[in-house]
Amino acid sequence: MNLQVSTSSLKRPSHVPAFQAQRPSCRVSPSFHRTLGVVPQRSSVKVQAVLSESKELRDGIANFYDESSGLWEDMWGEHMHHGYYEAGKQVSNQQAQIDMIENALNWAGVENVTNTVDVGCGIGGSSRHIARRYGSGGRGITLSPVQAERANALTQEAGLADRLSFQVADALDQPFADGEFDLAWSLESGEHMPNKEKFVGELVRVTAPGGRVLIVTWCHRVLKPGETALEPQEQALLDRICEAYYLPAWCSIADYERIMRDNGMQDIKTADWSEAVKPFWGAVIKSALSTAGIAGLFKAGWTTIKGALVMPLMARGLDKGVIKFACITATKPK
Repeated sequence: MNLQVSTSSLKRPSHVPAFQAQRPSCRVSPSFHRTLGVVPQRSSVKVQAVLSESKELRDGIANFYDESSGLWEDMWGEHMHHGYYEAGKQVSNQQAQIDMIENALNWAGVENVTNTVDVGCGIGGSSRHIARRYGSGGRGITLSPVQAERANALTQEAGLADRLSFQVADALDQPFADGEFDLAWSLESGEHMPNKEKFVGELVRVTAPGGRVLIVTWCHRVLKPGETALEPQEQALLDRICEAYYLPAWCSIADYERIMRDNGMQDIKTADWSEAVKPFWGAVIKSALSTAGIAGLFKAGWTTIKGALVMPLMARGLDKGVIKFACITATKPK
């Protein structure tokens, strides 16, 4: 089915207000417990799976970004993700966000790209950066019609519309052919995915043999031997973040590594960039507390305000080591 965005399809359904969206449990997924050789005492996996993969969750995510993306662009620009803050180096927040893209590409060893899929593309900042760096083309997908429309408009203004396009589509059921891209790129969208196996499986499916998958995402810490779950206070912190940001179950970077192996990927590499992103949340909180930020929050609406209220919890989670900012990359066998 062709899901290319047109201006006539960009209105959110009037019967799906953001506050009605179902928020699934963000408890550690029992499937990940099994990879550690332990079984939780009690599980509601089937019920959680139904809720997590429901239309209500997708609508909640879409509404969240429909409502908040304009404010983010006004305050921070086209890049809707963490910045990379190198120790001892003073840079602007916007440059730190560009550095995040550059460092991810360099760390993964991406030398040549002809066609990229940007999964969770926001308003297309990463796609445009990659297209300029490599002279490549690509497609971007998001659940937010507002983001897709804005991404296409900015890309037109940048003179890249002949190479890049953006549309509404589900990352767990991508509307692309097998092996269509030589780089599958996901910068901070994995945390929204209710089924991590399906998420990675789709990235692998649309990647050409010899191509690369690169995921940068929020994770929780790796469980210690003998642990079946996070500590109650750790889980309580994540639950509050999930409530505001429409996040289903979190996983660890070790879980992503296993899923990559299960999909037959090669040259798997992981990294923990938590220290490099810690300054980001302080900067976001500072901008939110500015006169323009406060006015923008009230204009954007309650869903965005709730997201702002839990920003200190993201900073706390990173400081305590509960939240990890993780990278994983791998190549698809030829």
